Amino acid sequence: MRAVVVSDTHAPRHWKTCPPRVAEHLRNADVILHAGDVCVAPVLDELAEYAPVHAVLGNNDGPDVAEWGAPERLELDLGGLAVAMVHNSGRTAGRTARMRSWFPAADLVVFGHSHIPLDETGDGIRIFNPGSPTDRRSQPHGTLGLLDIHDGRLAGARIVAVT
Repeated sequence: MRAVVVSDTHAPRHWKTCPPRVAEHLRNADVILHAGDVCVAPVLDELAEYAPVHAVLGNNDGPDVAEWGAPERLELDLGGLAVAMVHNSGRTAGRTARMRSWFPAADLVVFGHSHIPLDETGDGIRIFNPGSPTDRRSQPHGTLGLLDIHDGRLAGARIVAVT
């Protein structure tokens, strides 16, 4: 299973329509995870044209994103891998321990908010922030994440530059 992970698209200010380099990855997705700050629900509809979408609410998301079905926290099974999602994982200090306490059954926690790509393991959990494909802030590139899941385990995780 291939999951494409995005966060912090901040439409319509930064995401007018799906950027071509993002779309290249979405065409190969089995599932799409959006870790919040979609800002407007039509982005989720656009993503759903490529593959099923799971999203969580970010601090900049409007009521239409909640109405679309995005909760504040989400736990799901992706090909046997226990994945949790939240937009804001809190301070850097103690993050892996906090994610373990918030999601005790998770193998992987996907989050956003900082716009800073991160793939880290600690306290018995892996945490993954894809950065933002459209609002890179202080980062050198806009980014997204690719997760490869095989036989209930995370076989690969990469952060890919798309700008």
